[in-house]
Amino acid sequence: MSLLDQLKREYRTLSIVGMAKNSGKTTTLNYLLEEAFDEGLVLGVTSTGRDGESTDLVTGTDKPKVYLFTDTIVSVPEKLYGMAETGLEILERTAYRTAMGNVLICRVADSGYVQVAGPGSIRAHKKLCEDMLDFGVDMILIDGAIDRKSIAAPETSDAIILATGAVISRSLKVVVEETVHIVSLYRSERLTDERALSVLADFEEEDFCVAVINDAYDMNVLSVRTGLGAGALLNDAIDEHTKYVYLSGALTESIIAGIDPGKFRGFTMILPDPTRIFVGAVKWQQLRKKGFRLRVLRNIKIAAVTVNPFAPSGYAFDHRELREAIAGSLPDVPVFDVRMGGFGSDE
Repeated sequence: MSLLDQLKREYRTLSIVGMAKNSGKTTTLNYLLEEAFDEGLVLGVTSTGRDGESTDLVTGTDKPKVYLFTDTIVSVPEKLYGMAETGLEILERTAYRTAMGNVLICRVADSGYVQVAGPGSIRAHKKLCEDMLDFGVDMILIDGAIDRKSIAAPETSDAIILATGAVISRSLKVVVEETVHIVSLYRSERLTDERALSVLADFEEEDFCVAVINDAYDMNVLSVRTGLGAGALLNDAIDEHTKYVYLSGALTESIIAGIDPGKFRGFTMILPDPTRIFVGAVKWQQLRKKGFRLRVLRNIKIAAVTVNPFAPSGYAFDHRELREAIAGSLPDVPVFDVRMGGFGSDE
C-alpha cells in the first residue's frame, strides 16, 4: 500500500513539517506528487514561504525542486509566476499578500518545475486552502518552507506529515529520541477544565501573554510582552494558590529556568498548541520527572512520519535500520522511507 493510499481517505489538507532543514520534507512532497499522478488524483500545493528553488537559500546546499504534474492547483506569488519552468493558467488573483506580490491560484498547464509560495500567516493560509479546495482538488499539501514549526499549528491543516532523518544527529539513538519527542509533544493532552477554558477564551489570540490563574479561577495577566525575563516574573507570581500558568508565546528553556523547580508540582502550564514548545528531549524528560505538567488548547494529529537516511554533510544510516528503529518506537504511526520505499518493517 502506498503512503497516499493511507492518507487520502482521512484527510483533505496535510502539512509537511521538517524536523530540521534537509530532513526530507521536499522529498516527501515530491514523492506524494508522483503517487498522486500515478493514481489520477488532483492535488493542491501551497507553502508557507518560498519553495522549489534548486539551492537552499540559507545553507547553500542543493535541494530538490518541486515538480508539479499537469492539472495540479498551486499557489504562486506574482513575482514568481514568470519564473516557473512550465505553463501556469491563472485561476484567481487573491488578496493574500507576500513579499513577492499577491498570491495567484494557478493550474499547471504542462508538467514542470515551479517555485511555490503562499502567505506567511496561519489565518491567511487557512483561507487560501479553502479557496483552493473550491477548484476541485482531492487533497492539499502544504509545504512549510520557512517556518517549519508554525506550519504545524493545528489551525492550518487536518494533520501533519513529520519528516525526520539523519540530519538531526550522527547518532541513530538521538534521531529516534528527538523524533519520538516531537510526536509526543504534538500529542500533548488537551485542557478539559471548562472553567479555565472560559477564563482563557479572550486571550487565545494574544501575540504574547503570560498569566497566572489561581484556584478561584481569577486571572492575573503579567506585565510582560516578550519572553525576556518572563521566567523570573512568573516565579514571583506563582504561589500556593496558583492552579494554572498560561503562556501564549514560546515556552523556552530560559523561561523554565527562571521558575523554582520546587513549584512545578503546584501548577499546570497551558499553551495554545504544542508548536510553542522549544525544549529538547533530554531536558523535557528531566522537567517531567520534577513534576512539570502541561496541557494545550489544541493538539496536533500526526498522519505519518517519513525518514531520510542521508545527511547533506555526507554521512548516512542504513535505511532499513533507521526506518525500523523509528517505526518500533512509534507503533501507531505510519513510518515511511520516501527515498528507498517501504512502511515500517514490512519488507
